[in-house]
Amino acid sequence: MSAIVRMGVVMDPITHIKTYKDSTFAMLLAAKKRGWPIYYMEQSHLQIKDGQTWAKWKKIDVIDSQQDWFSVLDEGESPLHELVDALLMRKDPPFDMEYIYTTYMMELAEQQGVLMVNKPQSLRDANEKLFTTFFPQCCVPSLISRSIEDIRRFVEEYEDVIAKPLDLMGGASIFRLQPDDQNLSVILENMTQFESQTIMVQSFIPEISQGDKRILLVDGKPAPYALARIPKKGETRGNIAAGGTGEGVPLSERDLWLCEQIGPTLKERGLIFVGLDVIGDYLTEVNVTSPTCIRELDAEFGLDIAGDLMNAIELRLSNKVSV
Repeated sequence: MSAIVRMGVVMDPITHIKTYKDSTFAMLLAAKKRGWPIYYMEQSHLQIKDGQTWAKWKKIDVIDSQQDWFSVLDEGESPLHELVDALLMRKDPPFDMEYIYTTYMMELAEQQGVLMVNKPQSLRDANEKLFTTFFPQCCVPSLISRSIEDIRRFVEEYEDVIAKPLDLMGGASIFRLQPDDQNLSVILENMTQFESQTIMVQSFIPEISQGDKRILLVDGKPAPYALARIPKKGETRGNIAAGGTGEGVPLSERDLWLCEQIGPTLKERGLIFVGLDVIGDYLTEVNVTSPTCIRELDAEFGLDIAGDLMNAIELRLSNKVSV
């Protein structure tokens, strides 16, 4: 029989989630299935006192429903390392200074024995767009810069590019740029805030019309299917938040090769649950904060991705004990 793992989660308000598509909720259901107690927290419920990370928590029960999907069993305040064995960090971006402060609190609890999913230092280090440059063999030509002159030169060289901020999600503030765009200067001035903010530009990948694939990896190993987010007519963004529609697809040989290139680094860095974004043959983002699409893939293909994650957590905890 599996050991009981005291599972904590830091997330956005559970009262506001859409349970039928919420990946964090899938994780909580998977923990409940194993009989694990669940301790719910929000970012504002963490603080450091006397060299320890404390949490104001609610012990909750969850049911797979679109109404009354959770109930509070108990609540209190405790040092985090005395409360939980593992903690899911599932707070959505923005990745701002408050997010970074939270990772420091989590890192302190990690030093005191809590398994963090994902590792706080790696959450800070692995910017979801910039981290792709660590795998140049997997990417189209890219430039990360705040220099308008250099970005314009990149646009002129590759003729059709995508420009995106480094700190947003859901397709927000993404532009498709071409050399003859009459608004090019003002777009770059606004995106870089007159060269005070760094952005990313990538050569445009025409295969976006076939979907922006989300590939989910658990401890470096991919699920066998991806969710292709297909842009709506007239769009170049496949993000569901930008109106894209999801369609499940099996991983291609190229997808599996990309995972082989990236997976070992993710595992080594303690990035236990990650979503790769792949367009055509190329990696475009490495999502480490709160990757989604578990419920869609589970429903379409009979998978249990959150269950696989719980197995990986249990294995990591058992390895810690045995060392």
